[in-house]
Amino acid sequence: MTHSRITRRSFVGAASASAFAFTYLPQRVFGANERLNVASIGVGGKGAGEVRDAAEAGCNIVALCDVDEQRAAGTFKKFPDAKRYTDFRVMLDKQKDIEAVTVSTPDHTHAPASIMAMKLGKHVYCQKPLTHSVYEARLMAQTAKESGVATQMGNQAHAGEPIRRAVELVRAGIIGPVREVHAWTNRPIWPQGMAERPPKQPIPSTLGWDLWLGPAPERAYNSAYVPFSWRGWWDFGTGALGDMACHIMDMPYWALELGSPASIAAESEGGTEESPPWWSTIVYEFPERGSQPPVKFTWYDGYKGPDRKKAPQNFPPESVMEGQDPSKWDVALIGEKGKMYFQRGRTNWVITPASIVQDFAEPEKTIPRVPNEDVEWVTACKGGPAALSNFGYSGPFTEMVLLGNVAIRAGEKIEWDAENLTCTNVPKADRFLRRDYRKGWRL
Repeated sequence: MTHSRITRRSFVGAASASAFAFTYLPQRVFGANERLNVASIGVGGKGAGEVRDAAEAGCNIVALCDVDEQRAAGTFKKFPDAKRYTDFRVMLDKQKDIEAVTVSTPDHTHAPASIMAMKLGKHVYCQKPLTHSVYEARLMAQTAKESGVATQMGNQAHAGEPIRRAVELVRAGIIGPVREVHAWTNRPIWPQGMAERPPKQPIPSTLGWDLWLGPAPERAYNSAYVPFSWRGWWDFGTGALGDMACHIMDMPYWALELGSPASIAAESEGGTEESPPWWSTIVYEFPERGSQPPVKFTWYDGYKGPDRKKAPQNFPPESVMEGQDPSKWDVALIGEKGKMYFQRGRTNWVITPASIVQDFAEPEKTIPRVPNEDVEWVTACKGGPAALSNFGYSGPFTEMVLLGNVAIRAGEKIEWDAENLTCTNVPKADRFLRRDYRKGWRL
């Protein structure tokens, strides 16, 4: 089968070069006295980058909060005038000049920090996945709507040209009505499948371990959790699916307006009560949506063995890839006319067969273009258009993603009642939709 590779210069002739140059920018540049006062929660690691990006987007960093003094040291040094805290609850309660908040903590504290900020009228930028549980995702979207603040989830590519142009092309019918989607990742790159918790170790003097635990169950400190591998423990993280699906599944979820799935089934190996599996294949079934047909959306992650250096990666079958190297792509859409192989970081995608590109009239750009997701959010905070990955979008999206973990942990196919937030056929699965918060913590 012949295929066509879409590039910035070759999509339906030279017209695409100008089309890709379209940009939406804020109507005005905010002056120094109009800079948004931002507090950042979690400022080491990924959080350090988010503080920097917020500052570059024109924010005034007025407060920094982190439970790990050593990991946050670089950010503290870079922003010496910002007030420092270890407990975001104290910071939000005490410091009255905060207008907006960024949240770059481990998954299990995304919701309590973000919801407290929103209830106090603060705009919120929160890293992906938006929450640790399905229930929290529902509550985040509701709270954002009720508070009226500007919100954004940190799935950065949502603001980029590749995803926004691909959404326009798919909606314009470049491969026809889509009934099947496949998405995959090379995660986890941390240990998973542990059956027992690690033994107690001395807590570093620079770490506030009790605050790091936050709403999670009380656990003895071990370096197996902090600072990176917490993703491989259900108490704190959401595994490979939670880490990457809010990036990779984004374009087809948005383009096809998928909403809530009707059912979710998972196959996996190595998972335990404590830790996500070595690998998983998750099938989401979405019903018809108006004139759009049902969609079967399959997710693949991990390596088929406990040693990822020796085990084969869990990829889609050859019937999906048709000779394409899966390591070069992370999404395949199958439509009635052909296939689209997509990667969110570039625009030289592959369409098969080539004839459907040659006969396709390129659509106009209808989705606003922005410099990056930070500028988009800051503009929204200042009264401009809403960021397109606001919690009204990213809440339901995260809810859908995390239902895959519910299916993994339930060990059975689940039928999903989105309106009532329940698994209708497997009542035992409902316990994985939310969790009890540790004493002293609440939403």
